[in-house]
Amino acid sequence: MLSYLIFFVTVASILSIATLGLNLQWGVSGQFNAGVVGFVAVGGYGLAILTMPASEQLLVRLNLPFGVGLAASLVVCALVALVVGLATLRLRSDYLAIATFGIATSIQLLANNLEPLTGGSRGLVGIPRPFETLGPRGFALGYLAMVLVLLAAVYAGLQALLNSPWGRVQRALREDETVCAALGKNVVRFRLTAFVLGAMLMGLSGALYAGFVGTTSPSEFMPIMTFQIWAMLIVGGSGNNRGAIAGSFVIWGLWTFSGIAIVSVLPPHFQAQGGAVQAILIGLILVVTLLLRPRGLLGARHAT
Repeated sequence: MLSYLIFFVTVASILSIATLGLNLQWGVSGQFNAGVVGFVAVGGYGLAILTMPASEQLLVRLNLPFGVGLAASLVVCALVALVVGLATLRLRSDYLAIATFGIATSIQLLANNLEPLTGGSRGLVGIPRPFETLGPRGFALGYLAMVLVLLAAVYAGLQALLNSPWGRVQRALREDETVCAALGKNVVRFRLTAFVLGAMLMGLSGALYAGFVGTTSPSEFMPIMTFQIWAMLIVGGSGNNRGAIAGSFVIWGLWTFSGIAIVSVLPPHFQAQGGAVQAILIGLILVVTLLLRPRGLLGARHAT
């Protein structure tokens, strides 16, 4: 029971970092990113490629330490986000959502086909993990502590950033971009920095997840992850960092415990549809939240 609780809190905390990134992009800056899973995948593959032991089958053979690989994967994610941001800066609302969704799908296809770099459909197995010398329980506790420290640092950093003049401009951009431009604010620069910073947090989440499970493959970065993270933000409360974290724990709890219930209650020949039942349940929670509490559990007053 304790082992599963550690696993649950670790994964929920990792997803909280991605939700905080989406909150920065959408809840604060108003940029509709429908390709969250693409940046999560870039972070996960970035860490895996940079830290995997040298092998003749792999194109990159750097075998970097975990900490260095984690930092380098954020740089890779920032560069990818910068390219995507520059390409989609003029897009708004539905058009930006379609473009980012297409980019995320392209990233998954690249991961599936660039076998010398990503391992193809088999993925990369055996990613070096910190704290493994402490044994299974020691690794789990050590990794959980590391993730919680990083989550606290991300939260504190975002709070300070959003309370700064930069954060106030971002909120103003969400409300009325034309007025901000008329006041002399560089709309392009502000939008781009928010997009890149949010994507880096998504990449950090992906890298931490890959380091936790020790493997990465295209099947782990499906579009359903984007749906999950959006649900976490909406239920928790768009525009509020505490809401993003709370929503992550609530939705991940519903997802995992409903999966356990499905396995325990449904006959074996119905369990194959368990994933669909989980998605339907989260969809119902979203509908109820939007009807009864549109701002979410802890949403900011200005959020919609």
